[in-house]
Amino acid sequence: MKEKLHKIGDTTTCPVAVIIRDGKVLMGHRHYTSDVSVWTCPGGRCNEGESIEATLRREVEEEIGIRDLAIIDFISEVPGAKEGDSVPLFLCRTEQEAMLMEPQKFSDWKWFNMDDFPEKFINDHARTLIFDLLIKYKK
Repeated sequence: MKEKLHKIGDTTTCPVAVIIRDGKVLMGHRHYTSDVSVWTCPGGRCNEGESIEATLRREVEEEIGIRDLAIIDFISEVPGAKEGDSVPLFLCRTEQEAMLMEPQKFSDWKWFNMDDFPEKFINDHARTLIFDLLIKYKK
């Protein structure tokens, strides 16, 4: 996992924190336009020359105000919603509560279990991997 976190990303690399607590995953309702909104996990694009870990920690703090992010494991890398993007997914934990830090982009942050997982999730590949994790942590 360390080699993934220390890798220098570029503007097509979009690391995501899959934060799981008590069998639920944290997701935000992201509004791209007045007509287009999806649910997503915290994360975002690397700045040129920025490591994947630095991006992950920066994006989580910017989006939900969490600083005590524990990065537990590398899950997998999936294609992004935008052509050419790659999305490395990391299993994470925190004891802090998410705050709405970017109300111009997000309207809400909520914890979801498998039974109430929102239909409009940003990435079908990631959805499948997150479901697998929720099954694992439900036991």
